[in-house]
Amino acid sequence: MAERTVPTPHIGAKAGDIAETILLPGDPLRAKYIADNFLTDVTQFNTTRNMFGYTGYYNGKRVSVMGTGMGCPSIGIYSYELIHFYGCKNLIRIGTAGAMQPQVKVRDVVFGMGACTTSNYIKQFRLPGDYSCICSYELLQKAAKAADELGIQYHVGNILSSDMFYNPELPPVGTTWDKMGVLAVEMEAAALYSNAAYAGVNALCILTISDSMITGEVTTAEERQTTFTNMMKIALSLA
Repeated sequence: MAERTVPTPHIGAKAGDIAETILLPGDPLRAKYIADNFLTDVTQFNTTRNMFGYTGYYNGKRVSVMGTGMGCPSIGIYSYELIHFYGCKNLIRIGTAGAMQPQVKVRDVVFGMGACTTSNYIKQFRLPGDYSCICSYELLQKAAKAADELGIQYHVGNILSSDMFYNPELPPVGTTWDKMGVLAVEMEAAALYSNAAYAGVNALCILTISDSMITGEVTTAEERQTTFTNMMKIALSLA
């Protein structure tokens, strides 16, 4: 384990600048949007690499939000540093995903109970078998309760953390992910879940469906940054 000194190579915050509960959108502009529109008494704690991070208050509770970039290696670095250097205990990814099932529609909310993956990230833990990346049941239970209270419909199940956004057009080999009941595909949850499990902290991935592999419907980049607010409200309620 690296020596625990702050600031880190990737986060410019000082000790105590970051709350124990932190929301982790991939897009740093989504972090800024949340800070500007949902938090009070906001302080910006990170601009390193333009990966914006903020700490403020939501309904009187201290909470932070910071971008993570795309893919398992990127969120793997940020979540490791947040956990081991800054003491974060509840890490909630809020991101977008592509639907893989017909009942999962564009703009629906999905809670990733488990994260299958095509990434080799988990293999670096050198486990003697295949690890099942799962979320914190405590956070999942709270998120479901919050969604019910807010009147927000949601899906719960397996998601896929893929290393590829643009897949080559190759014939499938064996069974496909959708056949195994996977709800949606994104790129980060498996790394977050495995880092959290190794450190004994809580993690949850809350997704909004931005496009559908079933219907071909796609949302705009601006819409993804500023209008997928249901997942933001659910995540903020977990602070």
